[in-house]
Amino acid sequence: MATLYTCNQRDRAAAVHPCGKAAKALRDAGHAFEIETVGGYKALGFTRRGKRDRIRELTGQEDVPVFVDDDGGVVHGTKTIVAWAKAHPAA
Repeated sequence: MATLYTCNQRDRAAAVHPCGKAAKALRDAGHAFEIETVGGYKALGFTRRGKRDRIRELTGQEDVPVFVDDDGGVVHGTKTIVAWAKAHPAA
């Protein structure tokens, strides 16, 4: 199953929070996915140490949201995920 990696906000506050916006766009496009949260906070970089290794492995950076589709394709960043979801509606 596809996975959306998010911060601890998960898919809350879809109108304002980057992770929520990505989740909403994917759902609106009909995608099924599980949410996996990663620890740490952007404003407190030291809180990320060792908690975002998977994100770094997938994207070369530590920011979320990151979406991994059913085929293993990786899309990261809110705007990119939203655009991808619009361009790739679920069948």
